[in-house]
Amino acid sequence: MMGLDMYAYTAVKAEQQDGTRDIAYWRKHPNLHGWMEKLWERKMIAEGRDNPHTFNGIELELTWADLDELEKAVTHGQLPATRGFFFGDGADEYYRESDLEFIKNARAELFLGLKVFYNSSW
Repeated sequence: MMGLDMYAYTAVKAEQQDGTRDIAYWRKHPNLHGWMEKLWERKMIAEGRDNPHTFNGIELELTWADLDELEKAVTHGQLPATRGFFFGDGADEYYRESDLEFIKNARAELFLGLKVFYNSSW
């Protein structure tokens, strides 16, 4: 079935595919995906890189500051309205507790010295 599948996982570094461990999964949470896409775009601009790709299948590393910003957006209902053919409807309330649990778990992984990544497929 087609749709927006979203993942968060940990690794020692991005290239270490065999050492990854999933820490979150969302199915059709378009506004969270939109928030991640905006974060990715800001990081691309900050690094002076062009954005030639659609934000699909792009590995995005999340930092402490990113998680703090995400937590504010989730708790204040400020995830951006995002639409896409396979995305489904907004699911912010449905995923609110899961989002906060993910943020808590991601911080724990960063504390342990691991890196946290977001990725998606649609």
